[in-house]
Amino acid sequence: MGFFKSGGAASAATPPRKAGVFATLDIGASKTVCFIAKTEETLAGLRPRVIGVGHQSTRGVRAGQVVDVNLAVDSIRAAVENAERMAGHTVSEVYLAASAGAPASARISVEMDLAAREVTDRDLRRILAEALRRHHEQRRVLLHALPLSWRVDGHRGVKDPRGMFGESLGVDLHLVSAAADPLQNLISCVERCQLTVAGVAATPYVSGIAALAPDERDLGALLIDMGAHTTTVAVFNEGSLQHVDGVPVGGAHVTNDIARGLSTPVNAAERIKALHGCALDSPDDDQIMIETPPVAGSGVVTMNQQPKALLNAIIRPRLEEVFEMVRDRLDAAGAASASGRSVVLTGGAAQLPGAAQLAGRVLGKQVRLGRPDSLAGLGDAVSGPGFSAAAGLLLRCVQGPSEAISGPPRFDQGPARIRERATGEGGMKAVWRWFAESF
Repeated sequence: MGFFKSGGAASAATPPRKAGVFATLDIGASKTVCFIAKTEETLAGLRPRVIGVGHQSTRGVRAGQVVDVNLAVDSIRAAVENAERMAGHTVSEVYLAASAGAPASARISVEMDLAAREVTDRDLRRILAEALRRHHEQRRVLLHALPLSWRVDGHRGVKDPRGMFGESLGVDLHLVSAAADPLQNLISCVERCQLTVAGVAATPYVSGIAALAPDERDLGALLIDMGAHTTTVAVFNEGSLQHVDGVPVGGAHVTNDIARGLSTPVNAAERIKALHGCALDSPDDDQIMIETPPVAGSGVVTMNQQPKALLNAIIRPRLEEVFEMVRDRLDAAGAASASGRSVVLTGGAAQLPGAAQLAGRVLGKQVRLGRPDSLAGLGDAVSGPGFSAAAGLLLRCVQGPSEAISGPPRFDQGPARIRERATGEGGMKAVWRWFAESF
């Protein structure tokens, strides 16, 4: 189901907002987050207020892949139960933010003849269905299908072509897909917790909904969501999601570099990174000494003394690599110009001091940390960059559909039909459902 209201020139209608109780789930490699929110009426309309939060260290998931089903199920169940306990409300379905399956973008342009007649709802259904039929990727499933622009007789920038007359109708469609098997495995773990997956959204997309200002989405911005094992990106422009991509490097790689470089256990390296790590140099780093435990051995443990300059010298190259890979991927995809001059960092790994400044140097743009500030009811402990995806997904739920989605916007019949919904009849039903809800 589609929920992102800000469609700019891409959407053909303003979607209705939805009332009720919603639960979102963000299953990362380092932590699993569950938010439960209830809608409340305000002068500006319905908005979600968070009434329950649960977060738990993730086990059994690595780089979006389930590696131990039982451990993954335990992590999900613990996060959801904590949120339910706080909310005083039991949930039976959740919306899932996913970086599993390496989400990626594709674009399809479709044109159809009108024979100088009026554009109708049926024409929009037909042209979108045709676009979805043309999209065939083996072992991948569609998460999002967003009309970027409509055109009548070649004239672009049409917000709503219905009622217009012309010889031809065209649409440029942005499709976001993910590998089916990793996503299906993740959904299976959620369903083992007696939960129904009501919808799936790409992590950087919903992080952008929470962390980007409307002007940033309109004028062009790059959202970089830095996870433990993967870094995913989303480009927004003209109010719409324009591009999604990712690189297989994240905060856990920094931690492993520290463990190797300082000859210390991984758990200690994570703590050292959080307490002392920085992506930039400081004049007195050579004089500041950090105690690091040695790798486990026998006998009395003697703490080592290491200069902070060494720690930062380990961190900086890895983060530079991440931002350089992102830059190169965007250049190769031709999406760099659409990203504008603004960059917003989200995700747990983005909180490392100096990360934003280093990103600015590598990318040559203005960079800031993004937080889910627009969501009511969030406490300080759960309003940092690492909680943007779960928060943005809540906003998307309430804001209502403005995208046509083929694949698994809903899994009413279970994950066994995940591939079926990516083609043929399943995709057609998704188009009809989107029009029924949007128009």
